[in-house]
Amino acid sequence: MKKGCPFGTHRVIEPQGVLPQPANRIDNDMAIYDNEILIDVQTLNIDSASFTQIKEEAGGNIEKIKAIMKKIVETKGKHQNPVTGSGGMLIGRVEKIGPALEGKCPLKVGDKIATLVSLSLTPLKIDEIHEVRKDIDQVDIQGKAILFESGIYAVIPEDLPENLALSVLDVAGAPAQTAKLVKPGDTVMVIGGAGKSGMLCLYEAKKRAGITGKVICLTHSEKSIKRVQEAQLADEYIVADATNAVEVMEKVKRVTDGQMADIVINCVNVPNTEMASILAAKDDGLIYFFSMATNFTKAALGAEGVGRDTTMIMGNGYTKGHAEIALQIMRESEPLRKVYEELYA
Repeated sequence: MKKGCPFGTHRVIEPQGVLPQPANRIDNDMAIYDNEILIDVQTLNIDSASFTQIKEEAGGNIEKIKAIMKKIVETKGKHQNPVTGSGGMLIGRVEKIGPALEGKCPLKVGDKIATLVSLSLTPLKIDEIHEVRKDIDQVDIQGKAILFESGIYAVIPEDLPENLALSVLDVAGAPAQTAKLVKPGDTVMVIGGAGKSGMLCLYEAKKRAGITGKVICLTHSEKSIKRVQEAQLADEYIVADATNAVEVMEKVKRVTDGQMADIVINCVNVPNTEMASILAAKDDGLIYFFSMATNFTKAALGAEGVGRDTTMIMGNGYTKGHAEIALQIMRESEPLRKVYEELYA
């Protein structure tokens, strides 16, 4: 059996010398190396920005969505949207474990896991697409995938429905980073607060900011904000177009008495929301761009252009304990779990 690099560089076809995520094409032959795990895939949870783009390209047609997804995998050896650059994650059962991982890996054949690394770096083969659930970005397939030695994962918990766990784990980095960033007394605004990652961030922000803090939810429609209000996830609610930076700034100014937000968390799945995030924050505030639709050139040069000395953090999908934090929210909050089960499970 061939020996592999812990980071999967042995799978890179082109360009040579890069890791699997930035690679244009990787080897998706499902004969495993000595330090890989073979997964029998059940469901793909496509990144929200990626799936939104695919749906738009397909005009919402299910068969066209399937064709686009298959073409991506056939071309790149992984599911990395060529427009957004993002992927998603998957649920499946462990089919085979490489001998070099024996004794190091707590998994066993048959375990059901969710991968917590992006599909944009995961060798994947799709044999057949069974069902596309386009309202929740999930696709049931028959296929295989490879998890590298460095790849992180979570065993699917028995006390939560699988699709619910998959949806939550897909965005686990967002609430976990929120937990690290927010401190008591902070004013926190979540852009895209009614979305899958946004609601988790609101819950965690409210928990961490405490009674002396203020949590603001911004979303694009009255319909979407209603469910957030019913779950009592925020202190203030704003309906606005996040691509209209000045409109957002004025509305945030009103609900903060001109003080603006200490922390802005961007969870939207559409482009051109960088400036709304920047103008909603205090001059010395912090902005966390979890959204994969973010253009970091626009953010950096845009902040410079309006003279804002803000700290901007790229959304890292991984932080220590992120799976446990995200799943625990579903156990702690009955109203939020109910919303997630209605929308995603």
